[in-house]
Amino acid sequence: MRYSDHDRVMALAGVFQAAHSVGQIAHRGMADSDDVQTSIYSLFQTEAESVPAIYGGERALATGMRCLLTQLTGKPARDMELTRYAVSLMQLERKLAANREMLRQVAAGIADTRQRLSHFALLHANILAGLADIYSNSISQLQPRIMVRGEALHLQNPDNANRIRALLLAGIRSAMLWRQTGGNRWQLLLGRKRLVQAASNLV
Repeated sequence: MRYSDHDRVMALAGVFQAAHSVGQIAHRGMADSDDVQTSIYSLFQTEAESVPAIYGGERALATGMRCLLTQLTGKPARDMELTRYAVSLMQLERKLAANREMLRQVAAGIADTRQRLSHFALLHANILAGLADIYSNSISQLQPRIMVRGEALHLQNPDNANRIRALLLAGIRSAMLWRQTGGNRWQLLLGRKRLVQAASNLV
């Protein structure tokens, strides 16, 4: 399948939307449920026919697209914490991709969790806990570990901790999609104008 800038920018927006939700939960104890649902939904779309289908449509990534545009253009000011999360997710995705055994472990865990969706809603605590366990037992062992900053009250809440880990897993899934669609760091450095144009067309 041939991919376009449109596809790549959606995958990148997926990374930023997951990272944005992580920051919201860490600092405020909550995040937009639609944004979170889009990120978690993408984890289970392993046989989607298109990139938009992975997220349930282009409009589902509106928050991530706005965050991406801000980071690419610096208007308004860039959120350096968000940038740090996104960069870390992309670094961890490369480490995961190089570790075939861990990749199989993650895929098996997601497949097992998918079976629970016949009994639980997508954002049910049981589903999020299952995804969080996958992250804790695999990706959290890789370096550099993502250090989530925020209010201790929110970070120490077990449900919030599970949501954050599940979202980090979703962010890595989007980072993998970015690479699979032909995205690379040189495009972020040298092809920024093309990405900005593609993102602007989707906002």
